[in-house]
Amino acid sequence: MSRLERVFRPRTLAVIGGRQAEEVVRQCDRMGFDGDIWPVHPKKDEVCGRRCYRSIADLPAAPDAAFVGVNRELTVSIVRALSARGAGGAICYASGFGETHDGAALNAALLEAAGKMPVVGPNCYGVINYLDGALMWPDQHGGKRCERGVAIVTQSSNIAINMTMQRRGLPIAYVATAGNQAQTGLSEIALALLEDPRVTAVGLHVEGIDDLRRYEALAEAARKAGTPVVAFTVGRSDEARAATVSHTASVAGAAAASDAFFDRLGIPRLHTIPEFLETLKLLHVHGPLPGSAISSMSCSGGEAAIMADAAVGRRVSYKKLGCADRARVKSTLNDMVAIANPLDYHTFVWGKREAMADTFSAMMETGFDLSCLVLDFPRTDRCDDADWDVTVNALSDAVSRTGARAAIVASMTENLPEARCEEIVGLGIVPFCGIAETMASIEAAAQIGRAWARPFASPALVGTEPTFDTRTLSEPEAKAALAAAGIPVPRGCVARTPAEAAAIAAEIGFPVALKAIGLAHKSEARGVRLRLTDAAAVEAAAGDMAGITTGFLVECMVDEPVAELLVGVVRDPQFGFLMTLGLGGVLVELLKDTVSLILPATRDEFRTALMSLKAAPVLTGYRGSRASDLEAALDAIEAVAAYVAANAGHLQEIEINPLLVCGEGRGAFAADALIRTKEESWATP
Repeated sequence: MSRLERVFRPRTLAVIGGRQAEEVVRQCDRMGFDGDIWPVHPKKDEVCGRRCYRSIADLPAAPDAAFVGVNRELTVSIVRALSARGAGGAICYASGFGETHDGAALNAALLEAAGKMPVVGPNCYGVINYLDGALMWPDQHGGKRCERGVAIVTQSSNIAINMTMQRRGLPIAYVATAGNQAQTGLSEIALALLEDPRVTAVGLHVEGIDDLRRYEALAEAARKAGTPVVAFTVGRSDEARAATVSHTASVAGAAAASDAFFDRLGIPRLHTIPEFLETLKLLHVHGPLPGSAISSMSCSGGEAAIMADAAVGRRVSYKKLGCADRARVKSTLNDMVAIANPLDYHTFVWGKREAMADTFSAMMETGFDLSCLVLDFPRTDRCDDADWDVTVNALSDAVSRTGARAAIVASMTENLPEARCEEIVGLGIVPFCGIAETMASIEAAAQIGRAWARPFASPALVGTEPTFDTRTLSEPEAKAALAAAGIPVPRGCVARTPAEAAAIAAEIGFPVALKAIGLAHKSEARGVRLRLTDAAAVEAAAGDMAGITTGFLVECMVDEPVAELLVGVVRDPQFGFLMTLGLGGVLVELLKDTVSLILPATRDEFRTALMSLKAAPVLTGYRGSRASDLEAALDAIEAVAAYVAANAGHLQEIEINPLLVCGEGRGAFAADALIRTKEESWATP
């Protein structure tokens, strides 16, 4: 059982302070909390009709939870008294702790005073338990009691209030604010709320990862409980990578790292509040989706087209109807109707419950992951919505007949009133407010379904970052390290003078590549010359480079590669090592055809990542061209991951760009390599 059990599901509640504490009592009364509430105030005799106690020591027993609504200095002494009394936990309302320049000492004092007692906050509004009517909350809110629903956890009290004001028919079981997370972070709060079987999904508003390992534990617990978790995240700047020098660093920013981490955990990352709330609603009604094949039904060709367009660029697809499927749907409609998905069923069956149910059932029997009915409701102050009742009932009939998952989609939020949403949720159908939000929600729910179908990921590869100075290895040093790790590199040798470069080239055999040593971005400085075919050309090219380098790397050319890939890894300050795979070469930053993964990862995950690239057809043989040696490329990628794991104590960055992937059976070679480390001295493995 979580140490937060008593705080979130209290039977006894102490409220300490003045106006905010009184408001907590009022909110509990309005919500029908049937536990004991004990106000504490040094001067008042009663609060909201309840006896007021002079001190924590005077309370009849140790409270399960305490709302502490006093100034920051007094908060510390109150928390100490609560801890000594054996209280279940404290919610600290006051600000002026770790979030201010002068609050660090007070923050430390608060943690010392709490000891082992849980503290939520400080600088937070607290916790709302709509299931039991327990509101440790000193302000207005827009929610109401429910028997089951979603939990929302956020650092921001104002955003929490705003979310309770939603009119989307989303049943909210808990709202919890973490404030400064001085002792108790979002992830621990979410883990505690997962223990309540009445919670159907958990939504996190994440401003920063408080404990990476606890997030991993949260994802695993969510899967075991069958309770999905989604995140609405902020903080997408790439300032942490200002010191990096590789192409990888320029395309694998903070957002990529965050996306990769949450995707690894099976926690979809939403980017707007409406998407976040609509996804929670879908998960509340249907849970994770096994896939993202959907259907759309509407009585308008315009709506069908809008629904089709909304899926473009999303991992959502309209499953095509087979011959038997089309015939089944056709049999329920007028011959003038063209049968397709999305389906415009026209208005021939409008207002006829049985006929509509037949059409909806015939369409839903095809076997979609979610069947959508586009339906904007009229405003009832000026219009009659009786026929819309018929349509909703017809869809409900079809759900009963087929057992399919269904949704009603309104193109505009105002065209799906809250009362309608609640009615539709009660029918086991998800009411979506907004078409774009619908697609984001389906994509997210399917992402969870895919994640739960695969084995749970190993813990992220995270180590303590060394404090030594950063050193960038020369290309020959980097390639020597890679070769020792089992990554093929072109045969080559270092030369000090143009004449020596020409002699080495003749010994290696033409054509050769000539590279200036010591430049991070050689191409921009004209420090790379390819396909030199004789000694004179090599010596002349080396002479041209003499002013920008102190040495040359002479290498044999790799024969006719099929593709050039980027394989790079950077150390992320939060998530450990982030591998980025993509289309390589000099255009990598322009095209940005990349995908990122948190290490460690499996060969299958590397393969899936490569196949998700827009350039993936080049690897498998596009329009009759040669297929690449994909297995050799995967061997090299696996070897890079193993090298990172073996050198995690000091490695900062590693990049192969390009990894030249030859035709089937011809191998893959690291044509250029960059390695940055933090250590006093370097020794290749």
